Amino acid sequence: MKKSFIIAVLFSVTVAVANAQEALKKVYNENINPMEQIDNALVKAKADGKYVVCQVGGNWCPWCLRFADFVEKDQEVSKMVSDNFELIHVNYDPRKSGGDASANNAAKLMKRLGNPARFGFPVFVVLDSEGNVLHIQDSSFLEEGKGYSEKKVLRFFRNWTPKAVNNNNT
Repeated sequence: MKKSFIIAVLFSVTVAVANAQEALKKVYNENINPMEQIDNALVKAKADGKYVVCQVGGNWCPWCLRFADFVEKDQEVSKMVSDNFELIHVNYDPRKSGGDASANNAAKLMKRLGNPARFGFPVFVVLDSEGNVLHIQDSSFLEEGKGYSEKKVLRFFRNWTPKAVNNNNT
């Protein structure tokens, strides 16, 4: 009995350590006002000649954290993003659907971003430097296996750079 207990404890510790090593970094700040976060990103984007990409989701969303990790680790995608966009992680909590102030703020956020929650999470909203919604991207089209496709993600970002959108040679 004592031996079984020790084995069970060791197994539990091993599983906990393995899960901790695989845990993805939380990237959504749940304590900031997302409307102000977007406004600040727009100011910076306008000054730099970029667009804003709002990655809407939350730390509760494994696919949201996977995408953030993917962008950070894939050098080509990371460069594409940093050269053309202000990428922000806009926290959204779909569980806040009651009648309180946070639910009202969440509804205002979704309205401002063109109601992207209909696509699931994460969802990407491309804003021009004035804050106009240019595109809402369903992330499922960027997935491949248990992660994201570099080719699909790069295609998405390439098609929504300021240069691509404003190219008058079409």
